[in-house]
Amino acid sequence: MSVRLSLVLLAAGLLATEDGYLRHDGRVLFPIGSYELPRDEAGLRAMVQAGFNLVRCRDRADLDRAAKAGLKGWIPLPLQLGPEDERVRRLVASVRDHPALAVWEGPDEIVWNFTAYSGLFRNGIYPTPDEWWRQTPRAIEYSEQQAATILPRLRAAIEWLRNYDTERRPVWINEAARSDLKFIREYVDLVQVTGCDIYPIHAHRREPVVVADYTERYKRVGRGKPVWMVLQGFAWGELAGVREPVAYPSFAETRMMAWLAIVHGARGILYWGMDAAPPQPAFRESLYAMASELAALQPFLTAPEAEAVRVEIIDSEGFDKPGRGVSWTCRRAGGDWLVVLVNEDDRPHMGVVVTGLRGPSRLELLYGSETATVRGGEFVTRLMPYEVKVFATGRRWESARRAGRDFPGL
Repeated sequence: MSVRLSLVLLAAGLLATEDGYLRHDGRVLFPIGSYELPRDEAGLRAMVQAGFNLVRCRDRADLDRAAKAGLKGWIPLPLQLGPEDERVRRLVASVRDHPALAVWEGPDEIVWNFTAYSGLFRNGIYPTPDEWWRQTPRAIEYSEQQAATILPRLRAAIEWLRNYDTERRPVWINEAARSDLKFIREYVDLVQVTGCDIYPIHAHRREPVVVADYTERYKRVGRGKPVWMVLQGFAWGELAGVREPVAYPSFAETRMMAWLAIVHGARGILYWGMDAAPPQPAFRESLYAMASELAALQPFLTAPEAEAVRVEIIDSEGFDKPGRGVSWTCRRAGGDWLVVLVNEDDRPHMGVVVTGLRGPSRLELLYGSETATVRGGEFVTRLMPYEVKVFATGRRWESARRAGRDFPGL
């Protein structure tokens, strides 16, 4: 079952709440973000029309473009340089009054970069590629030396930023999925949003289900702080220096990763890679289809969990096969309901029972033909291997966008 999401608490003037959501034109929004800010206006309009609401910006000119398009922006800052660094101070001063600025981003994968980053071997700092994972004296000594310099500066810079920014915008730091807990815990108490990037679709290994594991990990890493998950917007084989066949996530995999993050408690989803390795148009269309699906459900994505709802699996076979089971979330927005079920197993579950629904009498499977009749607060459905089902009280919660939903992946 997914973690309970608390009610959104809005503070006057904030462009992003410390619950991990965005505020825009009086609305509370689940962040659907992109690391790519398209260079041309047509590309930017297409992104907005797809449902994205947050984009990475480098300077005030980028924020101007985002604002004109109706987006909020985040600004990455090299906070590891400390609060005295003139580059940090100039950038913050130049944008801190911008109405489109919603979030500050700290240094990307900061702990990973001085512990387990592969470049430490390539650059001769580590004698072997697995120094960190073997916890050799060299790896421990190097990481402790770096941490002693980097982390105090990072903490000081975050404290300065929070005091200097009169809007008190949240600070978010994205880590690698396996970044070291010990070092993260030395700064995580100062940030408002944590999370990681995870890109599990490779040519010879496709493991979308691990998104669930790393979402859960970062909820624990941050002691319950809001988690934003950065998901795969590229093919590994398209990245410079990566030698593997090109393999894009299928739409079904993209959809599973997004919903896994949400049902396990993520408060935002962002996509990396569209600028690093411009994707094939058909894959971009599939990402935009996913963004559109989420955007159509915005009122539910920032609503609290319906705590009374439970899911039980009553299978007809496979009793001796341990598995991950079915994860879910159930939300209510006004008089409407949303029930999302994700089969995390590679086998079907032929008896999935949803109970505790005190309200709806009928639910429609979005983007499908199934109708669930709710009797006594209960309905039963079936899930195929790795299937996602999204039920709502009416098909008006579907996005009209259909292009990209049949993308098969490569």
